[in-house]
Amino acid sequence: MKNIAIIPARGGSKRIPEKNIQLFGGLPLLVHSIQYALANSTIIDDIYVSTDDSTIKRVALANGAKVIDRPEALSGDLEPTITAVKHVLESIESDVENVILLQPTNPLRPQNLLKEAFDIYKKGKYDSLFTVTRNHQKFGKITENKFQPFNYTIGQRSQDLEPLFFENGLLYISKASLILPPDCTLADSKIISENAFPFEVNHIFANIDIDTPEDLEYSEYLLKKHTLSR
Repeated sequence: MKNIAIIPARGGSKRIPEKNIQLFGGLPLLVHSIQYALANSTIIDDIYVSTDDSTIKRVALANGAKVIDRPEALSGDLEPTITAVKHVLESIESDVENVILLQPTNPLRPQNLLKEAFDIYKKGKYDSLFTVTRNHQKFGKITENKFQPFNYTIGQRSQDLEPLFFENGLLYISKASLILPPDCTLADSKIISENAFPFEVNHIFANIDIDTPEDLEYSEYLLKKHTLSR
């Protein structure tokens, strides 16, 4: 049975037009995730890009990925990622055991991240794994012009906060049977299960999720800095 990577990359993007093929480090943004999957060929057997866009399709094919044409009905702004991933599994004939989800908006990943995460996933016999990062900020909400701390008390030091974590989007690993269980409806499909393993990644790359031009600019800075430090 195969392990496949799925990279969802639709064409529509409002804040950064044609975001998934914007040049980043001299390459279309999407290509960084394809190259990461190719570099992990000992784990990943096939790479699939799900897209509704002809230009993204050409870029993906030219860089070593297979393409699943995503229907317009599954390509809207509010469409959840699970529908694209589920559609890929429904569209291919391969006997898939595990799915590695790589989002193109997270182009920078620690080199050994997938190997380390996949080892834990297999040894622990988990049905899913996702990456998280510890938060060190003080959160609260404003109600009736009053600030109400959420995860701390006023005056408390940041280093004394109770650990909280955020889902950083670097990668997800799921059993194909979790995403596409027999006789399932969309409500039954999941990428992250209730028993998913939260794999902690405390790396500067975990703070990158490209959604705005400022995100892209900051990511370029980190890429150059990381490259020069090698």
